[in-house]
Amino acid sequence: MVEIIESTQIVGVKIVKLTPFSDARGRFLETFRKDWFPERTWAIVQTNRSDSRAGVLRGLHYHFRQVDYWYVPHGRVRVGLADLRQASPTYRASQVIEIGDGLDIGVFIPPGVAHGFYALTDATLTYLVDNYYDGTDEFGVAWNDPDLAVAWNAVDPILSGRDLANPRLAEIPAAHRP
Repeated sequence: MVEIIESTQIVGVKIVKLTPFSDARGRFLETFRKDWFPERTWAIVQTNRSDSRAGVLRGLHYHFRQVDYWYVPHGRVRVGLADLRQASPTYRASQVIEIGDGLDIGVFIPPGVAHGFYALTDATLTYLVDNYYDGTDEFGVAWNDPDLAVAWNAVDPILSGRDLANPRLAEIPAAHRP
């Protein structure tokens, strides 16, 4: 049986503590079930995999029309989240969650919550989404924006050119803010 915990820092984010079953042959665990999130009428339409070297930081990204559900089957990452939803009671709150090897945890990320991860080891992150990739619904905010204060504890992370160019929240036009 899984345990689903509502984040106390960001409304709508859910931390899923998964239950592994082990024996002499190895391990088994369910990583996702639609009925864990009954408040969302959704269908998984795409799954993705991201492989990253230790020290890579991806993000922060956000969407208006897409939910993400993350799980790390190999390695360990530090997930960074920031609530960009202006109408949310937790607007501009941030949270960091470590997931991966030894931590059987999934993370449900609602639309409007910026998300990214810092690879603590070489890692594989899988994510399930409820919309096909749509570049018009892919936005970014600076990973190190002091107004969001995501506690990455990352020293000299490796970022893509795109993520390095992400603007601070204060620089994002109103039409591109959730």
